[in-house]
Amino acid sequence: MIEDRGEDQLEVCAMLSERRLEVLRAIVQDYVGTEEPVGSKALTERHRLGVSPATVRNDMAVLEDEGYIAQPHTSAGRIPTDKGYRLFVDRLAGVKPMTAPERRAIHSFLDNAVDLDDVVGRTVRLLAQLTRQVAVVQYPSLTRSTVRHVELLSLAPARVMLVLITDTGRVEQRMVDCPAPFGEASVADLRARLNSRIAGRRFADVPQLVQDLPDAFESDDRGTVATVLSTLMETLVEETEERLMIGGTANLTRFGHDFPLTIRPVLEALEEQVVLLKLLGEVNDSGMAVRIGHENAHEGLNSTSVVSVGYGSGGEAVAKLGVVGPTRMDYPGTMGAVRAVARYVGQILAES
Repeated sequence: MIEDRGEDQLEVCAMLSERRLEVLRAIVQDYVGTEEPVGSKALTERHRLGVSPATVRNDMAVLEDEGYIAQPHTSAGRIPTDKGYRLFVDRLAGVKPMTAPERRAIHSFLDNAVDLDDVVGRTVRLLAQLTRQVAVVQYPSLTRSTVRHVELLSLAPARVMLVLITDTGRVEQRMVDCPAPFGEASVADLRARLNSRIAGRRFADVPQLVQDLPDAFESDDRGTVATVLSTLMETLVEETEERLMIGGTANLTRFGHDFPLTIRPVLEALEEQVVLLKLLGEVNDSGMAVRIGHENAHEGLNSTSVVSVGYGSGGEAVAKLGVVGPTRMDYPGTMGAVRAVARYVGQILAES
């Protein structure tokens, strides 16, 4: 019985478990690097496991019995299963840090972005290049953003342009046809009052913050103020739909043998925006998420892994970005690249 073994015996069991984890790590690293099933002889030659080949074979047999590795062919070595990759990722000591040239590449590539569309486009291309996989970037949602500034410009006696700028650098503009002429002084007054009430506030709070604003104006101007506010509210409603940008799909052709039959189901799944949004997950924090193989609900993506993380300014995630690739993935390197890019994009948004 376990209680009769004593502390020393329990420590031995823990050591054995850690040793088998080291064997699993070695199998994952070799299989990702060589694309070939891994045998016990290769493991002992390439890694300092500190045990004999016979012990490694025994450990591999246990790992196979427990479902962490599998033998694709009778005479072949072993490859990791989804369960094996899951344990490997969960027990990672840390993600692979970006090299100095890689960090410089991120900075130089993203620093010259001129607006939010350019930031997202550059981020997609950069992620695809760094990871050599499919990159997916979600646009910041207005529903999770705050107001940075509201600009009102008089274009004609009864026509005003409303410009809404968010904390993520998103710019929305609308033309407002006023029910009556609205002078420059009134435009300036409304601009100042709007910014004093809603600048720095979350979009969800805007309706309540401006509901009594027409009462602050002369009766002749209240109809126009109400029209401007109505346009502002409509802008929030119109922009609740999520937007995504995807890039690097051609990278999947490098991994044709990693997909059981064909990459077509993967490509079809990547064409569905709803599927991609579910892959990235809910934007509720900036934490790293890794979904492996059959952990992805969509059947077409059961042979892929998805690494995603939230990004945003001020430590709060306003959207997510990530990559999709085969389960035979360099997880430490991919996770490091995704995290580094997300952090830098957040800095850009904070400074924009």
